[in-house]
Amino acid sequence: MTEAKRSTEPDPAPGFPLRIGVVDMGSNAIRILAAEFLAPYAWTTLVSDRVPIRLGSSVFETGEIDEESVEAAVTVMERFRDVLDQFDIRHYRAVATSAVRESDNRRQLVALVRKRTGLKLEVISGAEEARLVYWAAKSRLSLGDEPWILADLGGGSLEIALVDGNGIRTIESLGIGSVRLLAEFDGEGKTGGPERVRILLDEYVAGLRFGDLEDDIEVEGYIATGGNMDELARLAGADPDENGVSVVPLEALEEIIEKLAGLTVEERIEQFKLTENRADVILPAAMVYARLAKRFGQSRIHVPHAGVKEGVMIDLVEDLTARAGYTQRHARDVLSGAVALGRRYRFEESHGIHVARLAKRLFEELADMHDLDADDHEILVAAAVLHDVGQRIGYARHHKHSYYLISQSELPGFDAEEIGMVANVARYHRRADPSPKHEPFNALDDPDRDRVTRMSAILRLADALDREHLQKVTDVSAETRDGRVMLSLEGDGDLELERWALDRKKRLFEETFGLKVTVTSDEERE
Repeated sequence: MTEAKRSTEPDPAPGFPLRIGVVDMGSNAIRILAAEFLAPYAWTTLVSDRVPIRLGSSVFETGEIDEESVEAAVTVMERFRDVLDQFDIRHYRAVATSAVRESDNRRQLVALVRKRTGLKLEVISGAEEARLVYWAAKSRLSLGDEPWILADLGGGSLEIALVDGNGIRTIESLGIGSVRLLAEFDGEGKTGGPERVRILLDEYVAGLRFGDLEDDIEVEGYIATGGNMDELARLAGADPDENGVSVVPLEALEEIIEKLAGLTVEERIEQFKLTENRADVILPAAMVYARLAKRFGQSRIHVPHAGVKEGVMIDLVEDLTARAGYTQRHARDVLSGAVALGRRYRFEESHGIHVARLAKRLFEELADMHDLDADDHEILVAAAVLHDVGQRIGYARHHKHSYYLISQSELPGFDAEEIGMVANVARYHRRADPSPKHEPFNALDDPDRDRVTRMSAILRLADALDREHLQKVTDVSAETRDGRVMLSLEGDGDLELERWALDRKKRLFEETFGLKVTVTSDEERE
């Protein structure tokens, strides 16, 4: 069985028809979706199942998944592995979201799943969730050049993205979700009944703030995803159109909220045919969706009935069948995500993007010697974009501030370990060399330390080539010969300051690769 993986030297791409499996371990349930694809966006569902295991309940109260829930989750994963085998599914991806992401014992759960099922469970960030949901929604909605609000509410987190047909403009991941809200406002035990829950939730949701999206933003429309929104569309009588999209008027959603707020969980189950696992969390979810509609001035909510698992499936199919196109798309997602994070900290965008462009060129020009792969390329580009983001805190020691800000943030396209790599590479763009004396670097295993050192060495050269932050060096090429790396620069002016900066910052590269770095003219290279 093949796990999702990017590679510079991929195996021969499989063709259609192609069977794909996805497991989504959420805060409120674990889901499986298996499908047979006849084309990139055309599939037939083989099996779709949802097992209600509320991992978020213990995590949001104690910080850990309790032993009973761990065992239940692993047992479900064993069952889902059998399903994948039953349908002869050779390509899969299993992801875990907010509850597992926040649990202190997540590594133990991941290891146990691997040991007992053979499945690799990937813990993804909120930003990666938003990226995957975007591609799921985009497969069913026509998005133009104007921005849309995309909200994905799970059991433990709320991802809000500003998107258009070209990609994601910005992402906010908030630590709220239907299970988490239910834990805060438990009407059955703490607050005196459903009406009191309604009042407390209304006050709480009205006070939500959405980070970078607080500025006045005119949006074309509002897309909402998640199991609760799918159920709310059903309760509103909003049938999907030929593309699978329902449109729920805000007025209809508010009427449903009024009805739900006046009922106990048992009454909701009976009157609305809800499962027990859904009936208690649907009210806080509905109120968050309604609040977002009001906040962004939207009277209608577009529900594509597709979310994380569909996004994972589409992403994996593109990875397997069209690797060159997938790599380009994934690289664009990584770049736009890094730029969005940089904008949050008001970084010098022109410098960050230009250094990333130069780092990319050096990576390509030196491919025969650096022994880095496509994943490393994306890590390097993100680190190059964000290397100076720490100046938001202060220029002195800003490389260390950059490490902290990046390591505590989320980046679409990267898991937690990869974000740590991005942060380390950015941290070493100046001053001290990578060293086991530095705790974050020491925490990496030996191969990853070596990768960070190699990428940092390349980043230092790229950063030196924009010493004045004026983008005077427009291109760089490299040739390795006679124990030297000869760089040829194109640009405006004599570039003497850039040559001087390069001479100061080349030592790490020379020591890492055992080659002298020189700047030469085109005539000398010939």
